Amino acid sequence: MKQSTLPYPFLSEAHLFGKRVLLRAGFDVPMEDGKVVDTSRIEAVLPTMNAILKGGASLILMAHQGRPKDKPDPVFSQKPLVPVLEKLLKTKVIFADSCTGESTRKAALALKPGEILLLENLRFDPREKKNDPVFAKELASLADVYVNDAFTNCHRTHASMVGVPELLPCYMGLQLEEEITHLFKATQSPEQPVVLIISGAKMETKIPVIEHFLDKGDDVLVGGCIANTFIAARGFDVGTSKYEEEWVEKCQELMLQSELAGKAKIHVPRDVVLASEATETAEKIDLPIEDIEGDMAIYDIGKVSIERFIAVIAKAKTIIWNGPLGLYELNHFSHATKRIAEAVAASCKNGATAILGGGDTIDFHTRYGYPLDAYTYVSTGGGAMLEFIGGGELPALKALRK
Repeated sequence: MKQSTLPYPFLSEAHLFGKRVLLRAGFDVPMEDGKVVDTSRIEAVLPTMNAILKGGASLILMAHQGRPKDKPDPVFSQKPLVPVLEKLLKTKVIFADSCTGESTRKAALALKPGEILLLENLRFDPREKKNDPVFAKELASLADVYVNDAFTNCHRTHASMVGVPELLPCYMGLQLEEEITHLFKATQSPEQPVVLIISGAKMETKIPVIEHFLDKGDDVLVGGCIANTFIAARGFDVGTSKYEEEWVEKCQELMLQSELAGKAKIHVPRDVVLASEATETAEKIDLPIEDIEGDMAIYDIGKVSIERFIAVIAKAKTIIWNGPLGLYELNHFSHATKRIAEAVAASCKNGATAILGGGDTIDFHTRYGYPLDAYTYVSTGGGAMLEFIGGGELPALKALRK
């Protein structure tokens, strides 16, 4: 896809020489005992950081860690990122113990081309999540240019995401550009048939996506707790399974729409794997959904449903997958997700486009050794990916729009 098809300013268009560049990165990395244990999110932004530095600019990095309670908390400090960044960028990284304030501003203004300043956790200041205009102005005053390379946070209306780009010349980072290029192509001009595989716990975030794909796609395969809600909506007992009763009526509406001409077909599991407890040693049984009763709960989709889903995937030309289909954390209930992963990978080998995303989906692949490079593209976003494929323009992208 050519860049011109996207209505956003790209980093390649920016004049960076001699400028101070404020880069919003997605450095929300896992830590243990004050050390970064997975550097993949930092490595994902490396091309953008290097491009800025090679362009003759100085670099100011801002990001958040975890969910601190609107105040400084050493558990969520950005400081442990300094040695990781220094190793990857092969240069010294200065650390500012606050994301704003006089000392931080002085450090930013003193930067020379090629120098790097890392700001403390944005969420230590409650004004970040409130999109406070004064806070946005304080951040913007540190730099001449703004670059967003934090797709995972693009669905948030936070100051660093939507406030700052209103105040500075703004551009899309290389990782964000890659994310949007792949997702845009898969959702706006996909090759038919288009299959959505969607799972997870919360109907609220999945409903807009399913509604969008009723018009844009051909088949919707549901799993996880949202499948349980659809099963309940069909009038079947779900035992002690987790489901959302308040969404049952909406699921019924969606299934009725799905039967109309020109609409995508929603595939609800016809059989499921049940157990009385979620353990590796629990006795499990595969039953048709009409036979569910008693104190058993659904933890995976059944063999018949798996084969039906695989048959749909085999015919697909575009596949978008967000969410494992069962309680994948336990190997005992990971069978359906493994078979679906194999089917999607096989479709890719046969020429289909497959876009995968969501933290749990990626965790499943890592946990069981399923290669992520078997797919066309793996998105770093969870909520951001869902909102994008649901047809809405993400707030942070709207802020970047030319």
